[in-house]
Amino acid sequence: MKDLLKKLRKYEIQIRKAINSQMQGDFHSIFKGSGLEYDDVRSYQYGDDIRTIDWNVSAKGHGTFVKTFKEEKEQTIFFILDVSASQDIGSTGKQKLDIAKEICGVLSLSAAKEGSQVGLICFSDQKEKYVKPAKGPKQAYEIIHSLVHLKPQSAKTDLSKATLFSLNTIRRRSVMVFISDFIDENYFHNLKGMAKKHDLVMIRITDKRETNLPKLGIVPVFEKENNKTLWVNTSFGNFRSKIRSNYQQNQEELANFAKKHQINFISIDTEQDYVPQLLKLFKIRNKTLKSSK
Repeated sequence: MKDLLKKLRKYEIQIRKAINSQMQGDFHSIFKGSGLEYDDVRSYQYGDDIRTIDWNVSAKGHGTFVKTFKEEKEQTIFFILDVSASQDIGSTGKQKLDIAKEICGVLSLSAAKEGSQVGLICFSDQKEKYVKPAKGPKQAYEIIHSLVHLKPQSAKTDLSKATLFSLNTIRRRSVMVFISDFIDENYFHNLKGMAKKHDLVMIRITDKRETNLPKLGIVPVFEKENNKTLWVNTSFGNFRSKIRSNYQQNQEELANFAKKHQINFISIDTEQDYVPQLLKLFKIRNKTLKSSK
């Protein structure tokens, strides 16, 4: 636990230094949100979006009025972390779940220092851990402690159920940082609902072992989620090329889905230095949010 905290603090400091020196003009906050809250009403002016018209006030007969909004001062960040067995791929200490937990820990520390409320949902095909949002460094350490000591009860994945639980649990508009390998089916509909209701960030964790399979002939492959062993011929025909093709197709579908629904999305490999990737993500994020206002 102490070694992990030391590592996460080092990465968090790296992020802070980069923001303060290289990207000062672009960054206002790592988690700068697009959340708006109702402020007041004013008279309608030519060019105003008709969707902002306050029909209740306008119906009183004193003219047409539109709602005005202000940026929410207090940002709530929720980390949604996939802890299913498909995350247990990679080298010792650098499995997909290890990297996902580290990213969650680093960003929790950063969010806490910015004064944001931070919460956590861990899931497989069921809720594994829920930490209510709160402010301060103590909350970030509570989240990291929960991640270190978490022992999932199920090995299976259900991204649709996890998304639906998050939607039903988190009522107030928040920044949702969804960390997973996104290997599942039939979850785009609920994810679309989350992107519509919240400010969604998707971080996909990958490992080269999922696509770069060597020719080893017939080998046993243990499927953790279903707890059974399958025998596959890794040297047969186009077996390996099919795996790579399916993997690439999944990546493209996620990227296109994210672009269509204005979701910030990055893919991080377990062997990558993820700090530069996170900085790139939030630099783009700040520019996008700035230009949308």
